[in-house]
Amino acid sequence: MSEFAFTTRIPIRYRDIDPWDHVNNAVFATYLEEARSEYLDTAFDEELGTRNFVLVNLELDYHAPVTYDEAGVEVAVRTSAIGESSLTLAYEVRDGDTVAATGETTMVAMDDDGAPRAVPEEWRAAIEAFEPELA
Repeated sequence: MSEFAFTTRIPIRYRDIDPWDHVNNAVFATYLEEARSEYLDTAFDEELGTRNFVLVNLELDYHAPVTYDEAGVEVAVRTSAIGESSLTLAYEVRDGDTVAATGETTMVAMDDDGAPRAVPEEWRAAIEAFEPELA
């Protein structure tokens, strides 16, 4: 996970497990959401409520099942692209040494009226400072 700027550990909850003792596929989107929120809090160094983004795309590829483990899963996050009004994040979900899933989300910056707007320069600068290879 060395190419990822951020990693976090997400607990596996009992409710996450399906009848086959695997983490249900839909739960992976929640893991990405939790990791994305922590990543943005860290990169922006400010509260979530000060940023207006709308998720417009979510892609997940499943590579291996995840079963319950008290250690949880590790989710790595990095910004893969900053567009005019969008931010694309890449993810890797690991269960120990196994890559269980990879994903990508695209978010669009919104103004107070709910219309798309350009990614503010201060947001762009904060992400580029957190991930210098984007600059």
